[in-house]
Amino acid sequence: MVRRFYNLPSLTTLAVFEASARHLSFKLAASELNVTPGAISRQVKAIEEEVGVPLFVRSGKGVALTHAGEELYNVLASGFSKASDVVRSIKRGDRARNVTIACSDAFATMWLIPRMPDFWRRYPDIVVDHLISDSAKDYRRAEVELRIRYGFGAWLDETAELLFDDTIYPVCGLGFAAAHEGVTAAELAELPHLHVDWVDPDWAGWEEVLLRAGIPHALHGGRRFGKFNVALQAAMADQGVAVGWDRLVRNLIDEGKLVRLTELMLPAPGAYYLTSNNNRELSTAAVVFKDWLLEMAEQERKIAPDNLASAKRRDW
Repeated sequence: MVRRFYNLPSLTTLAVFEASARHLSFKLAASELNVTPGAISRQVKAIEEEVGVPLFVRSGKGVALTHAGEELYNVLASGFSKASDVVRSIKRGDRARNVTIACSDAFATMWLIPRMPDFWRRYPDIVVDHLISDSAKDYRRAEVELRIRYGFGAWLDETAELLFDDTIYPVCGLGFAAAHEGVTAAELAELPHLHVDWVDPDWAGWEEVLLRAGIPHALHGGRRFGKFNVALQAAMADQGVAVGWDRLVRNLIDEGKLVRLTELMLPAPGAYYLTSNNNRELSTAAVVFKDWLLEMAEQERKIAPDNLASAKRRDW
C-alpha cells in the first residue's frame, strides 16, 4: 500500500487537502469532489492531526494556508500536475499534442484569439486549450502549463517572462465624443464613468487614473461592469467614458468604434507576463506555443500608441 511504503496520509485525504488549498475554500472543494463541506472539514482535520501542525488558518472570512500548508500544497500540486500529464498522454496514445493556456477574458478576446490563426497555420498538429477566467485561482488548475498575467512580474512558484507593457487613456463612443467636444483632461472627473469591477487588484481603474494624473476628483457612482469588454460595449453605445488599455482597444479605435477622449495618456503601472510553474517541466507543445507567444510579443513591443513620444509621462 502507498501509505505503508511512503508513510503518507491516504491519497483521498491528500486529494481533499489539495482541492481545499487550491480553492482556499472548503465549500468549493466539497462542490468539486461532490461531498459535503462537513466531510471536507473532517478530512482536513484528520490530516492536520496526522502531520501534527495546522495546515489552514480559519477565520470568519474563510481559510488561508499556513506556512506548512503552503509547503505541502506546492508539492502536491506539482505532483498531481505531473501525474495528470502522464495520464492524459496515456489516454491520447500520443496521437495529439496539447497545451493549456490561461488568461483573462479581456486579453483572450482582444489580443490573443485574433492572433491565433497564425499559430494554427504554422503548427496544425498542436491543440491549444484556452482556460479563460478573470480569477487567478483558476490558473492553478492541473492542466494549465502557461499563463498570461498582468501585474509586476512576481508570483509564487512561477517563472515570469515579460511580454510587453501598456499605455492607458480615456475612450468613448463617437456620439459621446461629439457631445463632449473640446473637453479637457481636467474635466474628466465630471463625466459619467464606466467602471470595471476587476478581480485583479493590479488593474488600474478611474480612481487610480485620476489620482496619478493629478486631476482633482470625487467620483460619484457611474455604471459598473464585471468585465472589461462589456464596459467597452457600453462606451461604444455612448453611455460614458472608460479607461482604455492601448494593447487591447487599439483595433477598436482603428475601426472607428471607439475614440480617445482628451490627450491624457499614462503608462500602465504593470505589464503583461507569460508565466509557468517553476516546479514543472513544460511539454514539447507548451515550449512551441511559448516561443510563438514571445515572437508575437516582440512584434507587439515594436508598436507604440500614437503620440506616445510626445505624451507627458508620469511615474506610477
